[in-house]
Amino acid sequence: MSLEVRYARSFLLDLKNLESAAYERVYDFVFIEFAQKLQMHSLPDLRQLDNEGIFHRFTLDDYLIGIEIRGEIIKFLRVIPMPDV
Repeated sequence: MSLEVRYARSFLLDLKNLESAAYERVYDFVFIEFAQKLQMHSLPDLRQLDNEGIFHRFTLDDYLIGIEIRGEIIKFLRVIPMPDV
């Protein structure tokens, strides 16, 4: 299965607003590591968020990354700091 990767404007804006170290970590993972592998099982702690199986999230360090999966298209939607518990 070959995945097509897309990036929502909201994801790119969130990424731009991260502090420097977090920006580098998320950027490296999304645009380099994941882009080279393109395998869903490489997404850490992937969780389905809806009944249809379209919206998911995974964690990367202290950040939640929201994605949309439709067939062979994965779209990165948001990257936000994990809420304090």
